[in-house]
Amino acid sequence: MASQLPLIPRLTFTIFEPISLIAGSLPAIFFPQWFASQQTPFPHQPDPSSVLVTRQLGNMYLLAFLIGTAVLHTTSEVKVVRAYLWALWAADITHVWFTCAALGWEGSVRAGEWNGMTWGNVGATLALNMMRNAYFLGWFGDDLAADKDLKKGKKEL
Repeated sequence: MASQLPLIPRLTFTIFEPISLIAGSLPAIFFPQWFASQQTPFPHQPDPSSVLVTRQLGNMYLLAFLIGTAVLHTTSEVKVVRAYLWALWAADITHVWFTCAALGWEGSVRAGEWNGMTWGNVGATLALNMMRNAYFLGWFGDDLAADKDLKKGKKEL
């Protein structure tokens, strides 16, 4: 299916997004104290429960990477890919919402004070969400026909 997406969404959803998921999962799993302490710009030492939840979050990022890779590289059904992207669209909204709720209003609007983790949680997630919006609105053009659809069309001619 990845080959059926217009070029820019294809590169975004099959290269950039999987890399960002791996980039989020590895430090959460292997350096959970650091990862948890970076979630807000307020210095703190994570407790054992936070470390556990951080590793579980890393595992979920890894799962999202595996599911996304499987869906985008194995199905030729546009409906399946669109459903997957809609699920990610909804998750983008809640991810940013929860991050901003933890930061509070002042922390959310002072982007100049954000650390790299906050930029990833808010900035990168919003960028991916805008890409999904643009894809759903057709700004990059229509999806390409699947190879089997092309072959089927040739047989019918």
